[in-house]
Amino acid sequence: MLRIKCFEFNPLQTRCTVLNEEGGTRCTVCDPSMGEPEEVDTLLRYLSEKGLTPEAILLTHGHFDHICGVAPLLRAFPGIPVYMHPAEEKNRRLAPAYAALFNRMDIDWNFPTKDLSGDETLSLSGLTIRVLFTPGHAPGGVCYYLENEKLLLCGDILFAGSIGRSDLPGGDYDVLIQSLLQTVMVLPGDTDVLPGHGPVTSIGREAMTNPFLLPFNEPED
Repeated sequence: MLRIKCFEFNPLQTRCTVLNEEGGTRCTVCDPSMGEPEEVDTLLRYLSEKGLTPEAILLTHGHFDHICGVAPLLRAFPGIPVYMHPAEEKNRRLAPAYAALFNRMDIDWNFPTKDLSGDETLSLSGLTIRVLFTPGHAPGGVCYYLENEKLLLCGDILFAGSIGRSDLPGGDYDVLIQSLLQTVMVLPGDTDVLPGHGPVTSIGREAMTNPFLLPFNEPED
């Protein structure tokens, strides 16, 4: 049985998700977003209390608020792989500059990464995780789909009642909509969606109510 623990870290309240099989000792951390030492301590304390050791770090994209906790986590657990699409290398390098504009967070972006193609299946922490290539919000944006658990970790491409912004460097509105329609919204309606920010939602709920997607759901004449 899947155990999910979500945290909201840094001033942008970015979701950090810890995934593991109930009773297991290995976990996977998606988007470690800790921006302050106290937030790092919060995550490490949770891992210690649950007896969990991270097996991998998954990044949905390279924006500063999603990667700011990677280096501190690697200091606590050296050598674990950090999965990221290579098209996010520029965003990763720009992370300290953007962090300085928002909240003066000091980010160490220079950590090793393991390239994703955006079309593979990972076996981590007893879970099967499909990588879905979903550019638009970011050129190398990916989602992580756990089909057996009916769960999607979608980063910032889809939110409850909204969609990701496309006005940041490397963003593209047309590509974002294409990613949503061809890759995300075709998943089963009962798939729970954990966005990078804000409330949890589902594919079915967004298909029926998301104002940014409704026009595309009208039947053909």
